[in-house]
Amino acid sequence: MARPKKENELTYTHQVNLRFTDTQYDIICKASKDAELSISEYIRKQLMKGKVIAKYEIVADVPELKKLIAEFGKIGNNLNQIARHFNQGGIHSQEMRQAINRCIAELYEMKDEVIKMAGDFLGSR
Repeated sequence: MARPKKENELTYTHQVNLRFTDTQYDIICKASKDAELSISEYIRKQLMKGKVIAKYEIVADVPELKKLIAEFGKIGNNLNQIARHFNQGGIHSQEMRQAINRCIAELYEMKDEVIKMAGDFLGSR
């Protein structure tokens, strides 16, 4: 007597081959054993129900970033000179203070844009 056929939904018709390092394979084997599943079933469940995070590497033109960083440094130097002027009793008006605050806000906006363009350089994203 022949074995009964599986329902079409339960038949695995596509095959994917993976390669693992010895350490990765040991981790998967232990995890599948702990879950009381075969390695194939464990990997299948992880892929279908687990959380898969897509990572993108953002490549930035480093010379351009160095130029931007230098410009930010010059702007910072100018701000320090303005602050020194005011702290030493230099004349200032409300209009000048508002203009400086607008410039500082624009600097922060520029910084945020540069961080977005550069991928934040905090590691692999």
